[in-house]
Amino acid sequence: MDVVRPEFVPDASLSTAEMEALQRDIADVAVFSDDFTFDPAAVSLDGPAGQQTLGEGAAGAATGGADRPLVAGVDQAFVGDRAISAVVVLRGREVVERVYAVEPTEIPYVPGLLSFREGGAILSAFAALACAPDIVLVDGSGRIHYREAGLATHIGVTLDVPTIGVAKNLLCGHPRESLDRKLPEGARVAIEADAEVETATDEPIIGYAVQTRQYDSSSQYINPLIVSPGHRVSAATAADLVLATAAGYKLPEPTRLADSYADSVKADI
Repeated sequence: MDVVRPEFVPDASLSTAEMEALQRDIADVAVFSDDFTFDPAAVSLDGPAGQQTLGEGAAGAATGGADRPLVAGVDQAFVGDRAISAVVVLRGREVVERVYAVEPTEIPYVPGLLSFREGGAILSAFAALACAPDIVLVDGSGRIHYREAGLATHIGVTLDVPTIGVAKNLLCGHPRESLDRKLPEGARVAIEADAEVETATDEPIIGYAVQTRQYDSSSQYINPLIVSPGHRVSAATAADLVLATAAGYKLPEPTRLADSYADSVKADI
């Protein structure tokens, strides 16, 4: 995939103020509503009989349902001062393609500026990708971000591809209901912008806490994922698609497989 907006390619040499200004420009361009051609109802892990099992093989031709959306997952691993970005593309339960790239991390982790640390490796991985995903799930925040331009939004706008941020922790924003409790599987709780979020819209909901999996035990519970639109997808559809691609694990399958692939590349390196 090619970069569509080169002016937004992450530049780790910028000052903090310049990075934050660039994020505000990205948020101005980002589309937080559904703007895609595929049918979101067609995104699922169900597929034709005989289809390749999730996780088998590195790449291969589709065995059926060629008109179904391609869903990519993105995750990172680290070796010293290098970031390994892995992209795994699924059609239903089939791994269609997977690629990775290794790039130096030129700045330390700073909350809110993750894309300037990891974005270069992600874009390099997408440059090696032969197919064009219909939707991309990124391990990181989207609109739930101080300037509404988290990693998923930054990558989505730069590539102009629909993206969803799938984070493990809430960076900012306020949940409408307490998350410090056991939510049933499939539940979602709206996250609203708070004083920490610079927003230019009147839409209060910037994402959802989404419960993809839950224990049967009454004494233990799994925390929800924090899901937000990255680019060209609404908050509600982002939550729908994360639930549609969950398969018995907390992480949706695209990012779970990307996480596993990044770890295997790390072991080889």
